[in-house]
Amino acid sequence: MSTIAENISTLAERIRSAAQAVQRDPASVGLLAVSKTKPASDLRDAYDAGLRDFGENYLQEALGKQAELSDLPLIWHFIGPIQSNKTRAIAEHFAWVHSVDRLKIAQRLSEQRPPELPPLNICIQVNVSGEASKSGCSPEDLPALAQAISTLPNLKLRGLMAIPEPTDDRDEQNASFAAVSTLQAQLGLPLDTLSMGMSHDLEAAIAQGATWVRIGTALFGARNYGQP
Repeated sequence: MSTIAENISTLAERIRSAAQAVQRDPASVGLLAVSKTKPASDLRDAYDAGLRDFGENYLQEALGKQAELSDLPLIWHFIGPIQSNKTRAIAEHFAWVHSVDRLKIAQRLSEQRPPELPPLNICIQVNVSGEASKSGCSPEDLPALAQAISTLPNLKLRGLMAIPEPTDDRDEQNASFAAVSTLQAQLGLPLDTLSMGMSHDLEAAIAQGATWVRIGTALFGARNYGQP
């Protein structure tokens, strides 16, 4: 069994244990493989080991991988910051976008979604920790943004995404993820998705309702920043 397959097996057990610890069905938590800086061959190995959903942070890197893996029925999620000049390609080449934090971006995605494709699944990124360096709308601005996005054609608002400030303190992890769950519940919209939790904190995220955990390092190994 390849290292990637072994890592997927280990992650599946972590997800199962975390879900069962809070009386959740492990099947309610999806594993989103985050493969930035990793070659398409690693994604193919992950597909062979059973994964179908792949998250990409960088558009040009993602488009190259999509072309190389076009023979596989992969489901592509865009999870990185979105520039206005990238919305058309994102609208055309992805099934999910987890990182919408401005109405302008949502409007462009809606307008540019090809009519022959199903609605684009949208998560609003919320800056729950208030970090100046982080993308995401503020909790205060979230209700108006969610309401506006929920009315746009060609989009389906599914829920929230968050990247809380990293910490090894489980209580702090729980508090951050609980805040995201509470924000979503307060919106009063028919939402079913919480995209939160990564390699180091997926247990806390699942305990607080995560339906997607975005896993890179624990699946593919350390990232190859600086590689050509």
